[in-house]
Amino acid sequence: MKQHLVLYDDQCPLCIFQMKLLTWLDWLGKLALVPLTDPRAAEIAPQLSREALLEAMHCVAKNGRIYRGARCIRFVGMRLPLLVPVALFLWVPGVIWIAERVYAWVSRHRLRISRIFGCKDACAILPARKRDQDKVV
Repeated sequence: MKQHLVLYDDQCPLCIFQMKLLTWLDWLGKLALVPLTDPRAAEIAPQLSREALLEAMHCVAKNGRIYRGARCIRFVGMRLPLLVPVALFLWVPGVIWIAERVYAWVSRHRLRISRIFGCKDACAILPARKRDQDKVV
């Protein structure tokens, strides 16, 4: 595995918007984005149930370790120059505990949040950057 693999819900407008942002922030090509509707998602993390994958985004690191939710954001953030300050903040004692709870709340309400903020329309405005590494083999 050349990149860290980010598994995300491609039926969720908010999640799609976040992944489109990541395509622009991943200057160094550290990540490959894998939608859950891709059959490879189940192969990449067979130990995770479909329900678990739908509850939060996950990152499967090159060494096989899996990061979930806010910990995934922290892990990914440390690899993307513009997100390093956010990731460092998530290392402050106690912050990840709060971030996990906020992430869980957002995750449970993500479809409603998507409708309120018009993520579907915003997603149409922000194009995803075409990247070969997202075609994991």
